[in-house]
Amino acid sequence: MKRFAVFCSGGGTDFQSLIDAVRKGEIHAEICLLIASKPDIYAIERAKEAGIPFKVICKQDYATAEEFDAANRDALMESGADFAVLAGYLNILGPATVGAFRDKIINIHPALIPSFCGMGYYGKHVHRAVCESGVKISGATVHFVDEDADTGPIIMQETVPVTFEDTPETVSMRVLKLEHAMLPKAVALMADGKLKVIEGKVQVSA
Repeated sequence: MKRFAVFCSGGGTDFQSLIDAVRKGEIHAEICLLIASKPDIYAIERAKEAGIPFKVICKQDYATAEEFDAANRDALMESGADFAVLAGYLNILGPATVGAFRDKIINIHPALIPSFCGMGYYGKHVHRAVCESGVKISGATVHFVDEDADTGPIIMQETVPVTFEDTPETVSMRVLKLEHAMLPKAVALMADGKLKVIEGKVQVSA
């Protein structure tokens, strides 16, 4: 059975969706490690409750970006993870980590890439920009991670409506519900070996 690690920076609701999907047998893989970007996030409590090992790797604890990058890479390799999932993780993984796990790190972004993505577009900032733009749909994107922010090959996308009356909070709630359904599906495909990157595009096999 495949093993995967999860990176989190907050409450871990996306992380919980993965825990639940593994328990239900919807994902044929084991969560072998939680990597938390801060010591006081609720995602750690979720890991404890599920009996999942966790490690805190805080960017501020490292003198250089290279040392932080190496710590993430080494933690993944030591855990025996076959792949990794960013579930509400707010740091950018460096080239050492991405290079060691090329096309094996999945991220979920709360908008439809290539819109409302890249540096600075995270959390409520994304949904505020969506509401201010006047677009009529938003959604979520699951993609592979490369060396830049939100530029890796897209695995799947789904949409939600955006109305004139919407606020960043209402859009966020709608998109988060979508994330909780999409991320386990994408991870299940990854665990079953059904995702392949060909010339920058993702082929999903039946």
